[in-house]
Amino acid sequence: MMWLLRGLRNGVLTTRYPARPDPYQNSFPAAVAVTDAGRQPDAEQVADGCPTGAIQAAPDGRLFVDRGRCILCGACVRARPDLFAWQPGAATATAHRGTLVVPESTETDESLAALRAALAARVRRLRRSVHVRHVDAGSDGSDEWEVNALFNPVYDVARLGIFLTASPRHADLLLVTGAGARGMTEPLRRTLDAMPRPIVVIAAGTDAISGGLFAGSYATLPGVGDTLPVDVWAPGNPASPFTLLHAILLALGRAPTDAGVRR
Repeated sequence: MMWLLRGLRNGVLTTRYPARPDPYQNSFPAAVAVTDAGRQPDAEQVADGCPTGAIQAAPDGRLFVDRGRCILCGACVRARPDLFAWQPGAATATAHRGTLVVPESTETDESLAALRAALAARVRRLRRSVHVRHVDAGSDGSDEWEVNALFNPVYDVARLGIFLTASPRHADLLLVTGAGARGMTEPLRRTLDAMPRPIVVIAAGTDAISGGLFAGSYATLPGVGDTLPVDVWAPGNPASPFTLLHAILLALGRAPTDAGVRR
């Protein structure tokens, strides 16, 4: 009886996203932004302070942040609040690796729109029932907690027709976490070969995108991009459930679009 009364008092806790905006989705820092894109005389020194090389200094002294390599440690924000700041909002996944480098990208809005349109056309046959095969390719375990959260009552992605499957032969979408351990190269390829077409691949988290802190290790590759044909890149260390949900919807051509936001 107590649990019944508590349920009635709390009401429905499942997010309404993507049908409606969710205030919590934009209430926490999900990425690092460059607040001063001008030329900095100490740009190289600033870039050297990043443990994963996510901060890059151009020859002319401008600074860039590669969110695909950023582990969200916040060291740059604490050390140089005049140059860097936290950016809220979990809609950080992108269909092109290059757009994770901010504040500028070599990709135009037109090319990104064409890329998304081609991806949407490829997955149109998946309709509203999508099965996800998740593979850990050398994660520290934090990514898996966020993936598991997608299926709890708060996010409940089953309401969107998204389900987890244990067999690649039943999967439409391959969600990969982890830094790309060399021992997982062949299992990843076999998983991809076993999946029916069309195939969609998501690299979830900084480790899967670039290797994160493990990049350059003898045991790992620099992410899974050299092993798999990645369609969507979801940054974060780990990527939050909202970021993962946005990435999945982006891969399926069902993500909400905001004017002026480049994905």
